[in-house]
Amino acid sequence: MKFPDLNTQMDLIKKGTEEIIPEEELVKKIEVSIKEQKPLAIKCGCDPSRPDLHLGHGVVLRKMRDFQDLGHDVTLLIGDFTAMIGDPTGKNKTRPQLTIKDTKINAKTYLEQATKILDAKTLITKNNSDWLGSMNFNDVITLASKYTVARMLERDDFTKRYKAGSPIALHEFLYPLAQGYDSVAMKTDIELGGTDQKFNLLVGRDLQKDSGQNPQVIITTPLIEGLDGVEKMSKSNDNYIGFTDTPEDMFGKVLSIPDELILKFYEYCTGSSVEGLADFKIRFKGANPRDMKRELACKIIESYHSKEESQKAMKHFDQVFVKKAIPDNIDEYKMVKAERLLDVLTKNNMVSSNGEAKRLIRQGAIKIDDSKVSDMNLILEIEEQVIKCGKRKFLKIVQ
Repeated sequence: MKFPDLNTQMDLIKKGTEEIIPEEELVKKIEVSIKEQKPLAIKCGCDPSRPDLHLGHGVVLRKMRDFQDLGHDVTLLIGDFTAMIGDPTGKNKTRPQLTIKDTKINAKTYLEQATKILDAKTLITKNNSDWLGSMNFNDVITLASKYTVARMLERDDFTKRYKAGSPIALHEFLYPLAQGYDSVAMKTDIELGGTDQKFNLLVGRDLQKDSGQNPQVIITTPLIEGLDGVEKMSKSNDNYIGFTDTPEDMFGKVLSIPDELILKFYEYCTGSSVEGLADFKIRFKGANPRDMKRELACKIIESYHSKEESQKAMKHFDQVFVKKAIPDNIDEYKMVKAERLLDVLTKNNMVSSNGEAKRLIRQGAIKIDDSKVSDMNLILEIEEQVIKCGKRKFLKIVQ
């Protein structure tokens, strides 16, 4: 294919990025790519430590999609081997180690979800166990010799843990080296990652230089705050909007974000064009934040579901939260014998566990026919009734 000109490529690449290191090298790489009509090798790694992706992951995935649209070779690197180490980035304690079986299961769902944004037809996927898994102890010692403990302690998270007297396991020091070695093994031209990955990405540059390779350019994307507007969006903080959330859940969650996050979410979580973002910013001035959130919610739902589903979700929200009515179409569960409420909730995927169900009961977030439930051991009799779980989940019990 014929690549777009330098300015066109740079405009798209810079959109939604935090930092390009170094930008002049990126320009040179693109110029050579255009001259030789050869695509650049773009990499973004993800450790399948959890099975679900959320809008925070979507920011860097959209940047990967930009490079796909420009005609470059984009690889989603599944860190099935590094996930067994556990990325210490931003953590104040050692992460639990996963088995290779765990990472394989999670990786499968990652790929399915990532292609909601990425072009599955041109996407390249690799596993870093292909090269890291075959290294012997001599290889590990050689790799470890490339960095000093002092350099590792330049990482803010390691420094904080060291000063606080929190244990730092030796294998955690190997994580940045293992991630950096991925770039050597793949001869990467450009690596993408969130701003919290900057240290690890720079290690990749250093290791490539040491191996005699042309070092990669690193491009970082912003981190997105979660629904609380304070902490980084993550599943562990329970402040996330997941790729696999239902349209109704997505709509309700978006409407719960602080007003000051509306523009940031529109810019980084919708895939909007430069013109579309500019238009939204103009209309945002003086507008009712609630109306702009509704538009934002629909735009996000369209990205992961469809325009039709976004309209249904808006109608559902209005019926349940504006008109305070029970939705027309809710799931039904036919009871054939009396059952514990906790079992009914977990069986119908209204909660992920009995523990979550108990927490919601304590918070007064479980209702039956609009009456709050307080009994953890409540037995449901066989009769028609409607269970409301949290703000957006309903289940009708039928005979």
